Amino acid sequence: MMEKSYLDKRKADIQYNLDVINEKIAESAIKSGRRPEDVCLMAVTKTVDPIFINYALDYGVKLIGENRVQEMLRKKPDLHLDGVDKHLIGHLQTNKAGQIVGEVDMIQSVDSLKIAKEIGKQSAKKGIVTDVLLEINVGAEESKTGFSTSEFFENLEEISLIPNIQVKGLMTVPPICENNSELCKFFENMFNIYVDIKTKKLDNITMNILSMGMSGDYEQAILCGSNLVRIGSSIFGPRIY
Repeated sequence: MMEKSYLDKRKADIQYNLDVINEKIAESAIKSGRRPEDVCLMAVTKTVDPIFINYALDYGVKLIGENRVQEMLRKKPDLHLDGVDKHLIGHLQTNKAGQIVGEVDMIQSVDSLKIAKEIGKQSAKKGIVTDVLLEINVGAEESKTGFSTSEFFENLEEISLIPNIQVKGLMTVPPICENNSELCKFFENMFNIYVDIKTKKLDNITMNILSMGMSGDYEQAILCGSNLVRIGSSIFGPRIY
């Protein structure tokens, strides 16, 4: 059993962190010519115990993201999820698509044509349409999943024809950069792709969400056009594995 004083401190820390982050999101949104409410905050809950996630939810967080299917399914019954959206943001293996389809409101990490088709297949079995984001490996890093830019455009039309999925936008994790100028080049590249696809008016593809920016770079991401930032450690503290 965790001591009450420790729990009280964690709760206060999470609330303080959320206040700071929301203020920075608002400032960055205004600098980018938008309203604070135009940018959505996701609390990334990887390795975070349900009790601490609930502190954030009770304080007003309306969107959470989990990296792993099993972790999402294990925690879900213990969370205060009334009015809260749930996204899967980590790499999804095809053999786990059937487990997560219908359990989350969106899958952000569609990184191949194969997984897009499998999500569509599993969604059809359950009689639902699953909202997804297409993940682009904007830095062309071998260590990361995601469509390369060329693969993305080659597969886009075929993805638009897959039944039972609805593409709502794009997601990326940029390379680690030495400075904001270098980082912003990757974010701006993503924003340009996002705007380009928006003008194409493909069936089943709407560019409503540009998910980019995490704890270390969310302010820069917002300045470059992101409207959904995924923040974990800056809310909950360092991850404990």
